[in-house]
Amino acid sequence: MSAADSFEVAPGTAHENVEGWVPELASPDDLRLALEKAFDYRGDVTITRRDGTKIEGYIFDRRTGASLEDSFVRVMPAGSRDRVRVAYSEIAALAFTGRDMAAGKSWEAWVAKYQAKKAAGETGIGLDPEALD
Repeated sequence: MSAADSFEVAPGTAHENVEGWVPELASPDDLRLALEKAFDYRGDVTITRRDGTKIEGYIFDRRTGASLEDSFVRVMPAGSRDRVRVAYSEIAALAFTGRDMAAGKSWEAWVAKYQAKKAAGETGIGLDPEALD
């Protein structure tokens, strides 16, 4: 029995498909929930500030405080090495505009592909991760 045959497959974190979603930010709770989903998202988002400026990039950090003024996200803008800090209170709109870079790359999907290759008699298959594109 090979190591791959004895894998224990445990359920992973369920990731909601939010690619292309433009949440309605009618209340502070709506904004907080949308930004939590944006933090978990593995693609770029577009933040529109109250002054009309837009930032498209990857949210890599967030801090939640007692108020929207005390809470912020940090974004790596697309095509830049800069880091931009945006207070929740500055955000007028949010859109999940980038492609989810990890969609379909779950452990379960990987194991299923491995088992299908093995069942087809393919040799030389290993326990190497796939590239994320």
